[in-house]
Amino acid sequence: MAGGGGRTRCPPGALLGMVVVVVAAGWGARGRVRAEPKEEQLSVDLIGKNEVYGDTRHEVNVYVKMFTNSPFLVCMDLALSQETIIDPKFFWIGPDGKDLQEQEYANVTETGKLMVKGFRESMSGAYTCTLSHKIVETTTQEEMEVAEAYKFMVYAYREAYHVYQVFVRFITAHCELKTNGLFFEELNKILNSTISNLMCHITESSYKCHSVRTPGQRGLQHQLFVSFQVDPFAPGWEQVCQKIPDDCEDVTNTRVQQATGRVGEFFQQLRYTLEHEVQAAPTIQYVENSFSVSSLDSCRPGFGKSQHSHQNCASCCVVCGPGTYSPNNEVTCRSCPRARLRMYGAKSCY
Repeated sequence: MAGGGGRTRCPPGALLGMVVVVVAAGWGARGRVRAEPKEEQLSVDLIGKNEVYGDTRHEVNVYVKMFTNSPFLVCMDLALSQETIIDPKFFWIGPDGKDLQEQEYANVTETGKLMVKGFRESMSGAYTCTLSHKIVETTTQEEMEVAEAYKFMVYAYREAYHVYQVFVRFITAHCELKTNGLFFEELNKILNSTISNLMCHITESSYKCHSVRTPGQRGLQHQLFVSFQVDPFAPGWEQVCQKIPDDCEDVTNTRVQQATGRVGEFFQQLRYTLEHEVQAAPTIQYVENSFSVSSLDSCRPGFGKSQHSHQNCASCCVVCGPGTYSPNNEVTCRSCPRARLRMYGAKSCY
């Protein structure tokens, strides 16, 4: 794992005789715009180069990252775009029922493409377009007016905030030893010092001691089951986000990735020291291959995840729809039991 910020700055001191750990993890990147038709088999056909085509048979779902511009929503289907269209007229209506041609945040081209600029939660909803054009009979030159309607459901989304959950085990001489607690406290201090300048810190740290029987070994082993989280919201993180003009998820997730990388470097350094520099056997020993890292996601208030409703953006924090809300950093939009909310991105039912 890349450390992203150099090696451990705080010497491990007495802890060097106690622990050795190896960590590996990876992260992916996500694009800014996602489009999803109601029927999954049409997903490839509907998406062009920064363009999303309509479909007369059903609405098309589009996901736009907060504060970015939407792709161009094309007021025709892919098949029709390959034909000659005579006297086309386009009429776009936004979620508020207003003509989008007159809105500053909307860019409507003469060929009927719509781009929504600087997308916000309140811009989520149904965008509908009516295309009217003429069909001219080749032999008689008789004209017939036809019209098609297209509907796009456009949703604002944010990247999830990542917190990394770490689990690791250590062999100790006995569960009742006071040195177990001292070791745990020292481990927390050093890890916090290692990642503090990234505005990250160790949270939710705990340990339990268990008697463990392992295959091929006589008797029982005493092991410390240690868990903690690498969290990007240490004091001072707000000042970092204030320097970002719009959104802070990307910068925050980069910081916590770097911090988790430093944790990995820290344990790699301890392993090398124990193997090559420490003469006596360590008091507390790392259990080989017991280290694991997993990502825990959280969403901002007004956003949540839904594998069922937003399959093509299941890992996104999608704006809560009408009738739902999210008051905290959970990943689920709750239903309002009484109030009839019509807005997107609600943080409460009132």
